[in-house]
Amino acid sequence: MSAPGSRITTSGGERLVLGAAFLVSLGLVWLATRETLVVAAFAGGLASLGALAWLLARPKPVLQEAEYALPDWSVTIAAIDRPDCAIAITDRAGRLVCANRTFEDWFTTNHAPPRLPMDNPSLERLAKAGRSGWRDGLGKADVIENEAGRWTASAQRAGRGDDYLVWTISALSSADPVAELVPHLDGKLGRALATAGMAAAIVDPDGKIRAASPGFAARATGDPAALLTGQDFTSFLRQDDRDQVSWAREGRRGNPLTMYYLPVRDPDAPGPVDYATTPSLMLLIEAGVGIAGSAVEGSAAVPHLEALLGNLPLGLAMADRDGRLLFANPAFMRAAGREGDAPPTYPTDLVVQEDKGAISDAIRRFAQGPSAAGDLAIRLRTQPEDPVTLSFAGVRGLGEAAVLLSISDSTEEARLKRQVAQATKMQAVGQLAGGVAHDFNNVLTAILGTCDLMLLRHTPGDSDYDDIQQIRANSNRAASLTRQLLAFSRQQTLRPEVLQLPDVVQDVSTLLKRLIGEKVKLTVTHDRDLGAVRADPSQLEQVIVNLVVNARDAILSKGEIGGGRISLATRGVSAADVRAMRNAIMPQVDYTALVVEDTGTGISPDYLGKIFEPFFTTKEQGKGTGLGLSTVYGIVKQSGGFIFADSEVGKGTRFTVYLPVHHASSDELAIKTVRAEPTAQWAGGGRVLLVEDEDMVRAVAERALTRAGYTVTAAADGDEGLAYVEQGAEFDLVLSDVVMPGMDGPAMIREIRARHPALPVLFMSGYAEEQLRKEINIADVHFLPKPFTVQQVTDKVGAVLAAAQL
Repeated sequence: MSAPGSRITTSGGERLVLGAAFLVSLGLVWLATRETLVVAAFAGGLASLGALAWLLARPKPVLQEAEYALPDWSVTIAAIDRPDCAIAITDRAGRLVCANRTFEDWFTTNHAPPRLPMDNPSLERLAKAGRSGWRDGLGKADVIENEAGRWTASAQRAGRGDDYLVWTISALSSADPVAELVPHLDGKLGRALATAGMAAAIVDPDGKIRAASPGFAARATGDPAALLTGQDFTSFLRQDDRDQVSWAREGRRGNPLTMYYLPVRDPDAPGPVDYATTPSLMLLIEAGVGIAGSAVEGSAAVPHLEALLGNLPLGLAMADRDGRLLFANPAFMRAAGREGDAPPTYPTDLVVQEDKGAISDAIRRFAQGPSAAGDLAIRLRTQPEDPVTLSFAGVRGLGEAAVLLSISDSTEEARLKRQVAQATKMQAVGQLAGGVAHDFNNVLTAILGTCDLMLLRHTPGDSDYDDIQQIRANSNRAASLTRQLLAFSRQQTLRPEVLQLPDVVQDVSTLLKRLIGEKVKLTVTHDRDLGAVRADPSQLEQVIVNLVVNARDAILSKGEIGGGRISLATRGVSAADVRAMRNAIMPQVDYTALVVEDTGTGISPDYLGKIFEPFFTTKEQGKGTGLGLSTVYGIVKQSGGFIFADSEVGKGTRFTVYLPVHHASSDELAIKTVRAEPTAQWAGGGRVLLVEDEDMVRAVAERALTRAGYTVTAAADGDEGLAYVEQGAEFDLVLSDVVMPGMDGPAMIREIRARHPALPVLFMSGYAEEQLRKEINIADVHFLPKPFTVQQVTDKVGAVLAAAQL
């Protein structure tokens, strides 16, 4: 037996043997029958059998199948490696066979189409494209998107057995909607506009034409194919003495035009529209003339208008005179927070109950009056807290359509307005608090001084001694409240020093443990190599105490068994860390941060933006003044720092205070040396010019200095004090208030210093020393903060006179 596919061959000897056997067989038949006919039949039969045997034994041609190499996917990946689009190949089981590098960068190889990390509408469009690809050979998804971007996708069937899908995904540029709109305006969309009787052009903020529809070119120049890019938009229009606009080419015979303009921007872009940088889509329609020449044709053209409006990246809709919504494009529904939903029957269905009447009135007004446009602030049902702007434009000649509506997201604008209003309110309250505190300081100075003078005549055990001490204690408590008001208004007197924040925390730690009690656990941690800060240590202690006490109250109000935990930490924050925070408020410098975190009840988002306002408190009546956090805010801001609060209801709150790292200069060190308080003691008296407009404060200071042995000349204002000097009176020191009616203290001192440059000056004021030094700009002066006691004013006067003798 031969091997499959081998040939059956016969040699020459075999052919002779077969031939001899054939002849012998014929001879035997002849001898047996002697019949010629029988011999012939026998010979024919043998010939037939031989032919049949030859046909069966003949070698058959072997059909060899075409050989294919196994697929090398690395070659495929190299072939589809494109930087401009993502390409992926999937099999019928939906598994990712291979993908190029762009696909891996955009979506990672953890996801295979159509199951990409997209929003739900995009996933539905991808699934539909995949089904169309398997069924019809090609499927498309026009737009797919997520937070990272927008793309278009297609799926094409491929392979010997049509058992693969080739996915091609290209990015859509959402940063320039003008680039998306220009080809539509030059193509079918522009021709549809011309058919509808509308001329359209995209105009840059400088008035130059970016693109124009054929209808615009035909009306402006007479040539639909004219290239108008870069030309001045207004050069094709004219305005008559009645302010009516018409085509310049048509002159006085031209019909007046109604012109609408819409800013061409991404409807999902944050912030208000910047008209100085945003191009506009200009639509021009002949006033009073129906689309395509008549009202009947205009009604028929509305579907074409809907088709073109549906392709625009701007939120547009049309309503009839009765307020029914005839059409709304996808961009309009997306801006209304109803993406993917069908347009409602009435536009009022999109807004809150309180705004329904205003929209109905606006539609009725713009539908019945002359062609005009206007805006209305509304609140959508999907976002009732953030108003948006709904624009109305009355149109004519569009059949039932009478009003064109558009939505622009004004969330960012409203937020900025609220911030400005809040900042203005806080500034006004701060000025009020500062003024009240300043006047109150004068009253407290008189009360404390009078108490001190009375105590000089009463000893412990007298019937009035305890009452005077009680008055003095209450006055000191009122003075503390006044300091809080001044801290909020950033006008309190600070004694800034260059210090290390951990040292301040360490000094106050013992007090904090007593304040929070045993139920609350306090943990303190510090970073190493922290930068020094410049602040008033006593004021920083007040910041820490207020924040920790608030944290304690939040923990105790939560009522957890076993108490809670307060974490107090200092951290170093570099300028690079600030850049990474993307905080537009804080300058990008080095900071030392104080973090106070608790496990209390947390702060509701509704209250989080109000916690630094004065007199705002969530505590029960009688358990809080509402000045704690406002005081903290004022101290931090006056120290050049920033404070932020992060909170989650039920989990706790974290306050972070950022103080800039202080780098002392040589000039600052020299100034600090000059401003150092004298250490010498003053033993003798002196002549003092006392200038104070408040009678109570002037009387107390005069009596206190007179009892201490000084010769005091009192003046009620700056003019009177200057008059004493001009009359030739000699003084060793001037003790003056800063703010007075008429001539104030600094103006008086400048006049006096012109005559006596070396005369010592001591200002007394309830305002911040640092602020006053910058405002008055007078060298070599000293400050006494109000309210002060009798002992403080006499000691300070003696110290200044002692320094003048050095």
